[in-house]
Amino acid sequence: MLYSLELLSICKNWRNFFMKKTQILAIIAVLSALSFVLMIFNFPIIPGVDFLKLDFSIIPILLGLVLFDLRSAYAILLFRSLLKLLLDNGGPGGIIGLPMNMAALGAFVLAFGLIWKNREEKRAFVIASAVGTVAMTAIMLVLNYIYAIPLYAKFAGFDIAKFIGIGKYLVNMVVPFNLLEGIIFAVSFAVIYVAAKPILKNYKIYEK
Repeated sequence: MLYSLELLSICKNWRNFFMKKTQILAIIAVLSALSFVLMIFNFPIIPGVDFLKLDFSIIPILLGLVLFDLRSAYAILLFRSLLKLLLDNGGPGGIIGLPMNMAALGAFVLAFGLIWKNREEKRAFVIASAVGTVAMTAIMLVLNYIYAIPLYAKFAGFDIAKFIGIGKYLVNMVVPFNLLEGIIFAVSFAVIYVAAKPILKNYKIYEK
């Protein structure tokens, strides 16, 4: 009898475990799809620089960080990017830009995962926002110089060196765009997080 009760308890625990994992995977899938949809609605934020565009696909990724962990947030980023690549890659230019976008957003999310996730305080949020924005800007500077500019010139027919000049492009366009983008990301996420926090607290199943 005791053995049967123990076996029943083990089975119940395993059932609860798999139900929890299934629900977590379902939420990750929904956030990934939402992030992909938000990628479609992009817009320029610097006058005269229409090819540098911002979207809010990072918000579902950061919500995944809040609900779960850094690994889950990166999973959402990866699945979102795969959907973009398969369904709406935008040709050579979009394919070249996608890895850069992943690296930039990955750095921003990492800052929040390491600095803010475990404390969720205002000061930690501000520090994470600043670190994430600077990291994102630095990564985009490097990747533009060694990766994007040569590939865009070769495969997309857009040679920024001849059109604007590499130095001018990096300093006058890439830097201000990414700094402004980081600020917009932080402010947007802060507003959504504050609004959604009471709801997120009710999801006890997602607590570690």
